[in-house]
Amino acid sequence: MARLRRKWRPSLGLVLGGGLAGTLALSLLGLIALRYLGPEIGFRNAAILLAVLIGLATAFLGYLLVRLLLRPITALAEYSSAVHKGEPASPPGHYGTQELSRLAGSVLDMAATLQRREASIRNFADHVTHELKTPVTAVRAAAELLQDAEGLDDQDRVVLNQIIGANDQMQTQLRALNQVAASRVPEHHGQTTLEELEATLRDEFPEIELSIDGAEVPQPLAISGMKVVFGQLLDNARRHGAGRVSLTSTPGRVIVQDDGPGISEGNRDRIFAPFFTTAREQGGTGMGLNIASNLLAAHGARIDLVSSDQGARFEIRFPQA
Repeated sequence: MARLRRKWRPSLGLVLGGGLAGTLALSLLGLIALRYLGPEIGFRNAAILLAVLIGLATAFLGYLLVRLLLRPITALAEYSSAVHKGEPASPPGHYGTQELSRLAGSVLDMAATLQRREASIRNFADHVTHELKTPVTAVRAAAELLQDAEGLDDQDRVVLNQIIGANDQMQTQLRALNQVAASRVPEHHGQTTLEELEATLRDEFPEIELSIDGAEVPQPLAISGMKVVFGQLLDNARRHGAGRVSLTSTPGRVIVQDDGPGISEGNRDRIFAPFFTTAREQGGTGMGLNIASNLLAAHGARIDLVSSDQGARFEIRFPQA
């Protein structure tokens, strides 16, 4: 558990029980004091005096509740939100009760563990791609040199072309691996409408007939993240033979529908898995949907494949504020 400053903290039961007992005691003492002070200084003056004293005591109790409960809970919530968004954040400096202290320790431990895991995944991806880049490049260079050699028969050239093709595929997979690692980091905060994205998508996918409904509806993801998500979805549709894709945007939700051959029942549970693709011959890496899914998940959203009469239909749901 994260190390917290060791100091005495009241239990939550003591705070709540003390607040209730104090409220009850103030009421009873007020009645008793009014009974005995009234005849001495007048009931009106006694009532005013008791109102001031009870107000001060109540304000003190309110201060204790704010300090011991409200402020620590608010600070912990703000810290968790910042960690979720990938923003720099300092742990709360005040933890109130014993129970909140234990909760804060668990949250800090969880946040540190998640950050270490994400960092290790990113570092591993960077390390693997860096270490493999040199031999992959060397293999390609050697194959291209052999292509220019004399005395090669047709079978030799077929083998060389296969080597070069496999090399290209390895380079594509390495780039996709880096994209998958990057998509797990929540960096795309903001709001975007499909209207802002429309020109980019039409330029990148001119062969696809794109229709957008609800283009002016804002979604809680920056345009950089929206480009990745919808770029991967349209690329996936194109590789599987779709000629038309419709995007329907409503608050917190986007439906992506294409007119391609659809996804077979046997593949529906595997389409978001890394390296799974049915379009390997068309250059598919099996990473596109995984990248989109990881990026959305890192920002609290999700993508699901839903039933459709024709083609593939995806539903993206964003977190509501």
